[in-house]
Amino acid sequence: MKIKAFTLAEVIITLGIIGVVAALTLPALIANKQAKELEVSLKKNLSVIQQALIRIALEDGEPVSPLNLGNRELKPKLMKYMNVLKDCGLGTEFGSCVPNPTSVQDASATYKTYNKSRDVSTNSLDDGQFILTDGSMIILENNHYLFDGRYRIYISVDVNGFQRRPNAWGHDLFTFEINDDGKLIPMGTEGTYFSDENVYCSKSSLAAENGIGCTYKALSDPNYFKNLP
Repeated sequence: MKIKAFTLAEVIITLGIIGVVAALTLPALIANKQAKELEVSLKKNLSVIQQALIRIALEDGEPVSPLNLGNRELKPKLMKYMNVLKDCGLGTEFGSCVPNPTSVQDASATYKTYNKSRDVSTNSLDDGQFILTDGSMIILENNHYLFDGRYRIYISVDVNGFQRRPNAWGHDLFTFEINDDGKLIPMGTEGTYFSDENVYCSKSSLAAENGIGCTYKALSDPNYFKNLP
């Protein structure tokens, strides 16, 4: 009676083929998983921010807008309606989670631009910072800097926390603008301040704000997170 079986050589060859296939496909699977996690977290944070703004408007009796808020008034209002784990200050002092290098001596920038060619400009990230219980980080610009004759408020969110990579605008850091009517608009939408895609969401731009205008694409393009530079 003959017993059929694989030889040792055949088993080794088969395992080798499986190993090669796994080595080729595993990085892509991991990348797709990470991309999906960033996409889901962005949409979740958008919902959380919108709900907080609605509750503030109901309490104040007026929409949250640059016309109704003074310098750095938004941070305590938002924190009241969010699950805050840690207050990181403003960003202009030692101890901030993401210190502004122009305000804090010897501080180093935490984030890179969309194409990772340089450090970002943190001038839009230094009017309030706090970490939520899920690890996300909210970063505000609410100092009434005057751009083209109009006041603006920006809300940025690091969807997976500043201690986790990639720490780049348009990758895991996304920015929204609150307009005069109190609407929360993804940066990059036509009419927002950083809407020029060739400058603010570009694989070749060297601008220090490159990536700040990618939020609209991240929410509207189903393949956005699969094609990050």
